[in-house]
Amino acid sequence: MVQADIFSMHRLLLVPPGIPDIITLLIGGVAAFLFAYLLTFAVRALCYKLGWLDQPAARRVHTKAVPRLGGVAMFVAFALASFLFYKPGSSNEVIIYWLLMAASLFLVIVNAYDDIVGLKPLPKILAQTIAVLIILGPWDGVFHGILLFTFNNPFGREIMNPNLPWYQQPTFFLFIHPASPATQPGISLAAIPAVLLTWFWAAGMMNTVNWIDGMDGLATGVVGIAGLFITIISFILQQQSIAILAAIFTGAVLGFLPHNWNPAKIFMGDSGSMFLGLGLAVLSVMGGAKLALALMVLGVPIIDVAVVIMNRIRRRQSPLHYDKTHLHHRLMATGLSVKQICYVMYGLALIFGLLAVTLSGIQHYAHFFKFIGLGLVVLTMVGLIIWMDYRQRQRGVRINLGGPETPPNGDAKERSDSDEKAEAITQQGSKFINSSPGRSRPDSPYDEQLHARFPH
Repeated sequence: MVQADIFSMHRLLLVPPGIPDIITLLIGGVAAFLFAYLLTFAVRALCYKLGWLDQPAARRVHTKAVPRLGGVAMFVAFALASFLFYKPGSSNEVIIYWLLMAASLFLVIVNAYDDIVGLKPLPKILAQTIAVLIILGPWDGVFHGILLFTFNNPFGREIMNPNLPWYQQPTFFLFIHPASPATQPGISLAAIPAVLLTWFWAAGMMNTVNWIDGMDGLATGVVGIAGLFITIISFILQQQSIAILAAIFTGAVLGFLPHNWNPAKIFMGDSGSMFLGLGLAVLSVMGGAKLALALMVLGVPIIDVAVVIMNRIRRRQSPLHYDKTHLHHRLMATGLSVKQICYVMYGLALIFGLLAVTLSGIQHYAHFFKFIGLGLVVLTMVGLIIWMDYRQRQRGVRINLGGPETPPNGDAKERSDSDEKAEAITQQGSKFINSSPGRSRPDSPYDEQLHARFPH
């Protein structure tokens, strides 16, 4: 409990005893917003001074060099505000907080280097895996951090009964079953499926945020909305300390949005998308009961990523193959502007967030209704695909599923992120990081407007 005492000591300097949690939540969120908003100016100035800019290219929308280290500003704002206003509710929550901070710092450093110089895919995947291992907190024979090993059964009974068959139990356990909810799961071979599932959830969330960061303000706004609803539901569930931390996270994200709104003055970069994805993955699991919320709010982007990957594999292409078949590319092909696409995605996130809040107040068969909510997300994605196909048929434009007719590098073969980065650096005579141009990577932000049509 030493860590909790440290939090209490510095928090007393800013938040007097007796202040309601809702006031602390609001103050922390506003402080994080202001920190992120102001720090972004400093990061932009530093990037311009050192030449750490995303240079214009044929496959980009922007016509001027733009900084892409916005993730650094968001992370620093989150760290400052959480240290000042967040007070963990339990000793385990303290550990999870510090694990999140350590993993986030590691990701921001690695991916800031990637934003400036460029990394091959393998080191980036290894960095994500190391971050997941950090948040697991495996030491002293147990997992002290986040571990996904239970599922709510939407078709099970409301109360657990050992006499019921497994398929009627309200909760499914993934091979490990601690003696009590307060007991940390032990490190064993039986925990391997749970570890893999946790990796899949966290890495999947990081890459989902990274891949929807394809237009000015898109990922920032959607993540901000998701964080807002995690805050609301945590507070409704009497998880006040988690709600305060989520509010601080949300404030840090939304404080960056004015700088990232179209036309963007700075991009979040991979340093931002990895930090935001990990933050959402951890906050949605802390305290439980919010995993379905994250799946609802981010369900459409998650399904989009899954469909794009499956289609690339089906066409015998790398999952990282460059093309313009993501949802935001297809929406642009219907004639919508960048701002209109953001409004559509924000609207969907708000609608499903409100649905999740409504379902969280249901007393009976809540898991079943959340399952129905997730089904509505899938139906919405299907409806979007049908509408986009109809609009593109009307406009008479095509989508080239194999990628652009002329690849960004002018070569017919696929090339990696680092290959394109190296070529750009060579063309401009840059050395190391002092004048490294922005990279041109698969699923990179702010691609040029495509002319496309769905396959049918």
